[in-house]
Amino acid sequence: MNFGFDLDKVFINYPPFVPDRLINSLYVKKERDKLIYRIPSKPEQILRKITHLSYFRPPIIENIRFTNNLTRERKNGNRYLISGRFGFLKNETHNIIKKYNFEKIFTSMFFNFDNEQPHVFKNRIIDRLELDRYVDDDLHLLKFLSQKNPKIVFFWLNKKHKKKLKNNIFAIKNLFEIID
Repeated sequence: MNFGFDLDKVFINYPPFVPDRLINSLYVKKERDKLIYRIPSKPEQILRKITHLSYFRPPIIENIRFTNNLTRERKNGNRYLISGRFGFLKNETHNIIKKYNFEKIFTSMFFNFDNEQPHVFKNRIIDRLELDRYVDDDLHLLKFLSQKNPKIVFFWLNKKHKKKLKNNIFAIKNLFEIID
């Protein structure tokens, strides 16, 4: 079984004391039912680079442990990290990957350093990898992906909801629920 995972809010948390809604409102917007992710301006990029330092992005230890155990237990499957982070965060992303030894947990890692729209980037990668299951914290993105990939089971990782949202999207509170 092939698993795909997003990075932020799945393995690396947002900065403490910054509401998720604020971060998401600066990043995601919808125009006439079209999903668009905004690339920050140069001043915003400087601020975002600071907030993406590993000091401000604590690991989600239980999810890292779970995936590490999944790696040991399921030798016949693959685990892929697929992040929509833009290119201006390349150095900060590589530092986090090294710090938490993600290269030992994941079969391969894919990053959106060419600044494609994140949902388009992830769809292209997911299509190529033939995933069975994919986990992300962005429900708008998951709705887009689920329409394009009806055979994949998608999981919306969040702390509030736990239910089936669409035919192939399930809301989960804990990462271990993806193998139930």
